[in-house]
Amino acid sequence: MMALRQASAFLVLLLAAFLPPPHCAQDPAMVHYIYQRFQVLEQGLQKCTQATRAYVEDFREFSKNISVMLGRCQTYTSEYKSAVSNLALRVEHAQREIDYLEYLREADMCIEAEEKILAEKLVQEAEEENKIRTLLNASCDNMLMGIKSLKIVKKTMDTDGSWMKDAVGASPKVYFLIGSRNNTVWEFANMRALMEDSAKPGPRKLILTHSWQGTGQVIYKGFLFFHNQGTPNEIIKYNLQKRTVEDRMLLPGGAGRALVYQHSPSTYIDLAVDEHGLWAIHSGPGIHGHLVLTKIEPGTLGMEHSWVTPCKSQDAEAAFLLCGVLYVVYSSGGHGPHHITCVYDPRGTISEEDLPNLFFPRRPRSHSMIHYNARDKQLYAWNDGNQIIYKLQTKRKQPLK
Repeated sequence: MMALRQASAFLVLLLAAFLPPPHCAQDPAMVHYIYQRFQVLEQGLQKCTQATRAYVEDFREFSKNISVMLGRCQTYTSEYKSAVSNLALRVEHAQREIDYLEYLREADMCIEAEEKILAEKLVQEAEEENKIRTLLNASCDNMLMGIKSLKIVKKTMDTDGSWMKDAVGASPKVYFLIGSRNNTVWEFANMRALMEDSAKPGPRKLILTHSWQGTGQVIYKGFLFFHNQGTPNEIIKYNLQKRTVEDRMLLPGGAGRALVYQHSPSTYIDLAVDEHGLWAIHSGPGIHGHLVLTKIEPGTLGMEHSWVTPCKSQDAEAAFLLCGVLYVVYSSGGHGPHHITCVYDPRGTISEEDLPNLFFPRRPRSHSMIHYNARDKQLYAWNDGNQIIYKLQTKRKQPLK
């Protein structure tokens, strides 16, 4: 309002400056005209002032509304922030719940998988046990309790060799194999013919088409089984009557690539026969010197089963099987005493704790071979050129539960 008054005064002064002096003034009509123009101008200024006031009032109202709305926006923003924070917390909590549920699901799946594997393992073990029981189902329940006596049957100049009778049937023939590498088998009519050089008839000389390796040969059901010289793991089944190779097989698992007994430096595979049939004892790489026991089907030369035993080849000199149980003979430095300190039963019916101290009569050197004859129930051994028979003391095993 003060500005409007100052503007009106300024206009009056301006117009007064251009008006002529009173002596030059014109008629009253001009004065009246100018006065009217001033009134119109004043009215325009009043309208402008009113409009300005209205605009100011509107702006104040607008500002007030904007302030209220900004306050509400701040309130809403705080509420939204709080809601978003709460939502984030709920999402995080939900994610933890989901992770926990996923962990439980995976844990359940792992437990189910482990339970399934365990169940399958138990089934396999049960099947394996049944298979072993079926495999070793011969009516044989004896276990070794002692070496009763020693009988030297014959003396030769040969340090290494093997001798035996067929463990099956009633044949009295005795077979004599000299050396650790040879292809000549001497067949004696009976034990007396072997013991007495002058006994008639004399031995029959059998020349094999292949040479053997080591002293692990056996006679079973009229066939000679031996490790073929020049091969690491080939077993030959030889027909002594036809003098031909009946069949052959390769022992798996690195057999024949390591000595089976430390104190028998020429034997890499030792064959054995007991009441359950034909076996192979061997070692190989990757099993830390442990002996492996393999059951062989003599008709087809198929491998029926194999076990890695706790018995080791270190300080061992020979081994044999009796009623499906492996007995390993050890000696210190290849000299006496000779004793059995490791026993392995695939069926788990006996262990070393069940046995007394099993010592052999003292001999000056280690045995070249020790084989059990299931028909005679005694051991045939070769020691420093002496062919020896060991009579055994046995007892019944505890029944298998």
